[in-house]
Amino acid sequence: MKISRILKNNDQGVSFEFFPARTEKGRKSLADMIGILKQYKPLYVSMTYGAGGGGRDRTKDAVSLLLESKELEVMPHLTCLGAECGEIKDLLDEYKAKGIENIMALRGDPPEGVNDFDFTRKDFSYAIDLVKTLKDYSRFCIGVAVYPEGHIETASIEEDLEYTKQKIDAGADFAVTQMFFDNKYYYSLIDRMHKKGIDIPVLPGILPLTDVEKVKQFASICRAVIPKHIEEKMRCAIGHPEEMEKIGIDFTIEQCRQLIKNGIKRLHFFTLNKPQVITRILEAIK
Repeated sequence: MKISRILKNNDQGVSFEFFPARTEKGRKSLADMIGILKQYKPLYVSMTYGAGGGGRDRTKDAVSLLLESKELEVMPHLTCLGAECGEIKDLLDEYKAKGIENIMALRGDPPEGVNDFDFTRKDFSYAIDLVKTLKDYSRFCIGVAVYPEGHIETASIEEDLEYTKQKIDAGADFAVTQMFFDNKYYYSLIDRMHKKGIDIPVLPGILPLTDVEKVKQFASICRAVIPKHIEEKMRCAIGHPEEMEKIGIDFTIEQCRQLIKNGIKRLHFFTLNKPQVITRILEAIK
């Protein structure tokens, strides 16, 4: 079923994002995690996309693993930067043959350490190019990413919103936000989108705070700000990982509770393949 229809029929629920395993042991752990989290009856589940041949193959294998659970609606991520049209279409045909109806359309990141990457050297330069290709298929429900604090490569919130509108006008059906840790950024994004005439569903992306240093690394590449009070509190627990994790999870639980209190009852979780963390949060907010 298309996620756009699922969201139309459900004004509350959760969705989960996984990443593909690198080893056979990791694959088993992923399978176990799927078994644990499907009890929460997610609206859908998604699988991140590995760039390059090996990473792409792991993604396809992980998507097949998700498809083995017939109760789950599966959405593969697909990045297009540096890809050729033929290989993208081959993969879409493969997903279509497997019965997949949903794709998360993303640009992807330039190779690490390449400061002068040429965004125009292949068939796809930006996510909007992939959205247009997906729209031509007339099969897939299309998800896109949006950025509550603005994409790190844009000069302003206004410029970021203009690019967001272009993606949605090209055919995106719903969106998931990049992680954020202060709900005011999500509320502000929704308000600005409405004023711009954008009314597709926008799910808040929740990244559990468990390790302040790792999350700071994530945040530094996507312009997400960790509130100073929680960062300082977690830094005081460096060297005590269980205490740090508890502080962070308690913060995430409260973040989710405040979203729900304000009428935001559909939450998307970046699981980081850590089922124990996600279940602790879900049990606290259900």
